[in-house]
Amino acid sequence: MGPLEIVLIGAALSADAMSVTLANMLANPGMTRRRALSQPIAFGLFQGLMPTIGYFLGSLASGLIEQFAGVLTFVILGIIGAKMAWDGFHEDLESDEAAVRGTLTLPVVLLQAMATSIDALAVGVSFAATEGNIFLSASIIAACTFALCSAVLGIGRRFGDKLGARAQIVGGFVLIAIGGKALFF
Repeated sequence: MGPLEIVLIGAALSADAMSVTLANMLANPGMTRRRALSQPIAFGLFQGLMPTIGYFLGSLASGLIEQFAGVLTFVILGIIGAKMAWDGFHEDLESDEAAVRGTLTLPVVLLQAMATSIDALAVGVSFAATEGNIFLSASIIAACTFALCSAVLGIGRRFGDKLGARAQIVGGFVLIAIGGKALFF
């Protein structure tokens, strides 16, 4: 996989983290800069860590799955992408608002970061099948997540909740497209 594809994967994986960052900003508009910045940092760290873990877990079985790398990548990214798009189309704003009401503490941010990066674990398994440089890939994904979540901080303060579901839908379709490319090329 090339750097552009990894950037696109990073952007797609960031969709959930961006949506949560946006919801957090809407629910806690008076949050301090420090607390607001903790979100992109935590989301970026977890989005970089989880593919690395998935890569090493996937490496244990890479000999068995090497010949099916394209299919495996398509299945993993396709399922994750379809779920992200589905969630974007069927987002329940009331439950999102209830989840972030009140004080946004660091443990809550870390839990959100872990929850939104589970799909990155599966992507790491697909990276093991392609035998790419996981440390470079994970760093790019972490940087994309940090940058996009940082951008959402300002958007959340200014433009309301219109971006949340769209980010998930676009992210889901990008993952499906990249999975399709892995299957056919």
